Amino acid sequence: MSTEPRINDRIRVPEVRLVGPNGEQVGIVSIQDALRLAQEQDLDLVEVAATARPPVVKVMDYGKYKYESALKAREARKNQAHTVIKEMKLRPKIDPHDYETKKGHVVRFLKAGDKVKITIMFRGREQSRPELGRRLLSKLAEDVAELGFVEFAPKQDGRNMIMVLGPHKKKTEAMAEARAAKEQRKADASGASGEVEHAEPGELTESIEPIESAEPVESAEPAEAAVVGAAQATEEQS
Repeated sequence: MSTEPRINDRIRVPEVRLVGPNGEQVGIVSIQDALRLAQEQDLDLVEVAATARPPVVKVMDYGKYKYESALKAREARKNQAHTVIKEMKLRPKIDPHDYETKKGHVVRFLKAGDKVKITIMFRGREQSRPELGRRLLSKLAEDVAELGFVEFAPKQDGRNMIMVLGPHKKKTEAMAEARAAKEQRKADASGASGEVEHAEPGELTESIEPIESAEPVESAEPAEAAVVGAAQATEEQS
């Protein structure tokens, strides 16, 4: 059965309970009177409760109503938290540098409110030493204990060993914190830009100290006098 509301002349009942455009209760009126009141206000007559006796109709701008409903639905989807499980794969004899890189990814996932599935991959003779995988998983769980907890204990699954870490923060909390941090960065950036734009010309140069030479520069006047004196002595001798 369609849930699309009936509008205007599609309402096929003799009497209706009418609600005004501002939510006021008009009362039970004939469908002709309800249509006339809607047309006088250049609005639509929408059936909002078809199963009531008599049916309830409301005078409204149906186009505006649909637009606002779509905005609310979009906002609800935006704030909806979806549980996401990320996966990180490691080898039992992983290099320390690679381990720190992988741990950084796990930290980022947990901060975002996502679960993380850690998979230890065994190859060849490594399968006979499952304690290497358990030791590595225990170390990782301890390193990220402030952000997450062991939701699924390490378990051998064929050639792999699996552990699931869950975040301490809920997804919605992590999303809210991320949005707040983003807005704060924007505010800080706009504030810094405003300070530079409104700075006085003298304020930008007051902190610049005059450059002093490391060695004093001698005046050129004594040198010129010595040259003139030498020329006069040459003329007297001649």
